[in-house]
Amino acid sequence: MIYKRITLILTGIVITLLLGYLLNYTSRDEFCNLCHAHPQATNTWRFSTHFDNPRGIKVHCVECHLPPEGIPNLLAKVETGMRDLFAFTFTDISKINWDQRSTRSAAAGHVYKSACLYCHQNLFPRGLSRKGEEAHLYYDQKPDELRCINCHLEVGHYHDKKTAPDSMIVEIKGDQIYHQSASVDTFINFMETIPGTSVAFEMIAIPGGDFMMGSPPDEPFRQDDEGPQHRISVNSFWMGKFEVSWDEYQAFYHERHRRKLPSAVTSGLVTLDARTGPTPPYGNPDQGWGRGNLPAITMTHYAARIYCQWLTEKTGKLYRLPTETEWEYACRAGTQSSYFFPGDPEDFTRTTFFNDLLGPDTAGINAYVKYAENSNGRTQPPESVKPNPFGLYHMLGNVKEFCLDVYLPDMYPLYLSSTQAGLENVLPEKADLFVVRGGSYASDAADLRVGRRDYTRPKAWLLTDPQQPKSRWWYSDCTDVGFRVVCVYQPEAKDQ
Repeated sequence: MIYKRITLILTGIVITLLLGYLLNYTSRDEFCNLCHAHPQATNTWRFSTHFDNPRGIKVHCVECHLPPEGIPNLLAKVETGMRDLFAFTFTDISKINWDQRSTRSAAAGHVYKSACLYCHQNLFPRGLSRKGEEAHLYYDQKPDELRCINCHLEVGHYHDKKTAPDSMIVEIKGDQIYHQSASVDTFINFMETIPGTSVAFEMIAIPGGDFMMGSPPDEPFRQDDEGPQHRISVNSFWMGKFEVSWDEYQAFYHERHRRKLPSAVTSGLVTLDARTGPTPPYGNPDQGWGRGNLPAITMTHYAARIYCQWLTEKTGKLYRLPTETEWEYACRAGTQSSYFFPGDPEDFTRTTFFNDLLGPDTAGINAYVKYAENSNGRTQPPESVKPNPFGLYHMLGNVKEFCLDVYLPDMYPLYLSSTQAGLENVLPEKADLFVVRGGSYASDAADLRVGRRDYTRPKAWLLTDPQQPKSRWWYSDCTDVGFRVVCVYQPEAKDQ
């Protein structure tokens, strides 16, 4: 009997030691690298502040990517290990978009706030900067909404992409400066030039007409706010061939940055408070993807309207954001299907079981749209797709686009009383939910349908911004919304 007890005790000791060894071995960085499919993980970790820091502290994989202790740690270890082993065995690693997997939204599923706080128990250490104090005070006010990686995404894996906000101020070279805006006498396409800058951009003449706005009841993935369909008329107008680029927006920022302006100005539609210029962004607004001719992103709806007002002052033409009706009319460009090109959303989407398993049909959509399946998780250059029938690029995908209208889910029934989509349908600017249309580089094909409506979400898009009051100019948590401009056609002015 005593031998059985000794055998059981020894067996228990051996099992305990073995389990302890296995837990220790499977928690080593070398073990993680055996089947972890991310090719850049080790290198970016070695250059991060969790490895290379003045105090010589080395933070290991499991200290960030697993809960700190107990049953949650063991369960997450099993789940993470099985997921990585499956990916290593069955996934074509060359087709994985690692940059996209390194974004904040993706990291949220692999980094535990409890692990961060297990080590960083004092959020107000000696030497903390004032900016850090403000951010951590803000975190204390919203501990259930904020996560450490909202502000500290790069501390575990270094990314050399955080350009200083002051880089928004660009030098204007004298030999490239335009001295006057474009002169337009007839309703044709033209190249606008902004006086005092080196910026020029194309405007497309969109002839007026009428069309059926909204989505039919039988359209796949149709939302309730997309109907009822209604026939509505649109006057002629010009629209930007491309979304407003960083080159264009930086010209505005360069001139108006921290500069006192005249008292409140009127754009012809709404009165805007333009007494001060845009403040610096909280971080790098281009996300390290580059600027130049890429679409400008992360500015607020308010900032986009002020840009249009500035453009009006500079050129002498009336520029503004498009109304929702103008945007859909220009996007459809005489078509009436789910997209302005042939195709069925049920074939293009990844949201259905078989399409997710086997992959969606991309042959009919890739040429016209940069979206979740082909964008590499970031904005793309202007002519990387084919235009719609009006000659407009990226009306679907790349970045969502602001419209002038306040968002109401039951807006379309209001249109039924009018056959003319005039500016009387644009509601006062004091509302904070505005229409955005077109989907983005991060969207599924189901959300790229021409009739799909979306709206700004200021609370969610400013979540990380700790400033009080929060910035009026920049969204801290929205990287896929931009805008394009409309120039008002005033034929009666030409006749005078």
